[in-house]
Amino acid sequence: MIKQIKAIAPTLIILDRDGVINEDSDDYIKSADEWQPIPGSVEAIIELKAKNIPVAVATNQSGVGRGLFDFKTLMSMHDKLYNLLAEDKDAIKHIAYCPHTPDAHCICRKPQTGMLDEISLKLNIALSPEVFFVGDSFKDIQAARKANCTPVLVKTGKGLRTLAKHHSELKDVMVFDNLQQFVEAVV
Repeated sequence: MIKQIKAIAPTLIILDRDGVINEDSDDYIKSADEWQPIPGSVEAIIELKAKNIPVAVATNQSGVGRGLFDFKTLMSMHDKLYNLLAEDKDAIKHIAYCPHTPDAHCICRKPQTGMLDEISLKLNIALSPEVFFVGDSFKDIQAARKANCTPVLVKTGKGLRTLAKHHSELKDVMVFDNLQQFVEAVV
């Protein structure tokens, strides 16, 4: 059974990338070939566009800072997503990414809110409970809460591990099997 979203019309949906849109790996997604969409995720983004709900992406990409891949490779992964969206590539209004490692203590890396602030400024949409942030990690949930957004957890990627480890801290968070199920509940 799909949970219904509380009676809030989303002004924006922010998505984590790895584990929400595409398959994740503990060894990092290091190339466009390794970047594989989760079944239904691209269609879910297209459905949000059809309902005039803007979408942005906020993604920690410490693989850049770790030297596992470069900015050109990161852009090729994002290009692959845009190509899969085809004529609906404008569904994603902005992709914010943090290339830093955790020890950099930057303001952009989730659970900090720098990328969410960047998206808010870029799209001129205030961060509020009407902004849903869909993620698979506890850092995503923490960033959403710090930014006054509505956190949503999906069970794809690291979502099941997150749910098991932080169950008591997620009691007020909507949980869905995947992005597609979340979008069905929104629309």
